[in-house]
Formats: sequence, C-alpha cells, structure tokens
Amino acid sequence: MSTPDRRGMLDRADQALSIRRQCMLLGIARSGVYRPPQPANDNDLALMQRIDELFTAWPFLGSRRMTAMLKAEGLQVNRKRVQRLMRKMGIAALGPKPNTTKPAPGHKIYPYLLRNMTIDRPNQVWAADITYLPIGRGFLYLVAIIDWASRAVLAWRLSNTMDVSFCVAALEEALATYGTPEIFNTDQGSQFTSVAFTGALVGAGIKISMDGRGRWMDNVFIERLWRSLKHEDIYLKGYADGREAKAGIASWIAFYNDRRLHQSLGYRTPMAVWRERMQAAQAVDMVDNADALTTCPQQFQQTESLAA
Repeated sequence: MSTPDRRGMLDRADQALSIRRQCMLLGIARSGVYRPPQPANDNDLALMQRIDELFTAWPFLGSRRMTAMLKAEGLQVNRKRVQRLMRKMGIAALGPKPNTTKPAPGHKIYPYLLRNMTIDRPNQVWAADITYLPIGRGFLYLVAIIDWASRAVLAWRLSNTMDVSFCVAALEEALATYGTPEIFNTDQGSQFTSVAFTGALVGAGIKISMDGRGRWMDNVFIERLWRSLKHEDIYLKGYADGREAKAGIASWIAFYNDRRLHQSLGYRTPMAVWRERMQAAQAVDMVDNADALTTCPQQFQQTESLAA
C-alpha cells in the first residue's frame, strides 16, 4: 500500500489513538501528515482525466486493463504509473477480486446487511460513495449520500483531500434535512470506517452496513449517479476551479432530483418518489397507531381519565 493511501487512513477525530500512534502503526512520518498535498503535474492531470472518463464508462476496469486501453489509444504509459494515479483518484475496479481494502488502525468493519433484502421504502437504506472530479488544472473529490429506494441525492460535499471531515459534514446535513435511515451502507474506505463517521451513525441509532469483497452490485445506483453527473455536466462544462464546480454541481443535482425523469422509477423524479413514498409510509404508521389504540381500549380509557 502506498504512502498516500496510508496517510488517507489517518483519523484525526479518533480519541483512542493519537496521530503519533496512528503514524507509527501505519509506518508513516508525522511531518508528511501536516504537509500540504502536492499538486499533480499537467501530464498526470491529463492522464487522470482520461482514466476517469474510461472508468466512468466501464467501472470494471482495473489497472491492467486500463493500461492496455490507454496504450491502445497511443498513450505511453506503464501499469505502475496507472496504478499510482488510480490510487490517487481513489478508484478501483468494481468486480469480484481479493479484498485488499485495509481499514485504518482501530477502525471497526461492520457486516453487510443488505443481502436478499427488499428495499422499497424511503429512509430504509441510505448509501454513500466518493468520486474523483477533474477540475481545471487540478481535481476535487465529491461525496454524495443517496436514498436507495428513490435514488434521491440527499446531501453532497466537495473537498480537495480525502479527509473524513467532508463526509461527516454531508452526513450531518442529510440527517438534519431528511430524517434518519434504518441502515447506512458504504464500502470499507477509511473515511467511512473512521470513528468520526461511524460514531455519528451509531449516535443516531442507525445500523451500519459495509460492502464485503466483490460486492460490486451494491455500488450500481451510485455509480450510475456518477456516470450521469460526469457525462451530463462535468465533462461538458470543464469547470475552471472549485467555485465554478460547486455552483455547477449544485445546479445539476437540483435538476437530477427534481426534474430528471427515471425510467426505473416509472418516469418520475427521485425527489418526487421520495416524497410520495414517505407520505405513504407516514399514512401506514398513522393507521397502525390507530389500530393499536383500538386494540388497547382499557389503556386508552386510563389515559383519558388521567388527562381529565
């Protein structure tokens, strides 16, 4: 595992393990932790953009196939360089493969809870993922939280590093705006296994689910979101900087949630489906509560007499 990958596993919010101790366990120097990330050179940025375009179209591409495709396009690259850039971009092939994801020291890996589960209710399952975005002469990382049943984007954040803080900020916004899901599903990336992120979920009483090895199908919905965003907005607009990107992405996500019709949703929008199903679920809860009162008349009468 590369040094940047190990640095990405650091969890500054972990009170059980100090930064010094985490650096020792990860085998990295503390000085490198506080050093600002070095910008990629122009040649790397151009290659990273092409890797992102190919990966967005075919997310099963690993570094070996990616290298072969780049060479077929006439680019002079070797697999070692492609591997390094894919790690920097935070991408890996979706498909059955050995489980090489290593959690940071002290990070708990939670079991996968979605196997054979029917997911058809809003706030039943939320999912999160991070993607790489080419921006001007640099790049950004985007995290998004979606509602599984409706495909609605509930919150998102941009960052120029893979630090856990932007993931926690998106989670806090989603919880404050849309309520609490029953289950939250992610991959085993160090941002999502961090104490800061899992602690927020546990504190809200949310069950945590994490993809096991080869669970590529669990990323399908959010991978479709990334593909749509990049082909319909990022690649077309060519944002010059983070400010432009933030405004443009906000506009596109508003379009995606409230105006973009999905065939799989019966040609309705994600947010319309979320609201419809939420209202239906609330109506069922009201009926269930009324039924509970009629089946416990003595308790209801006792409550009435106390109120009087």
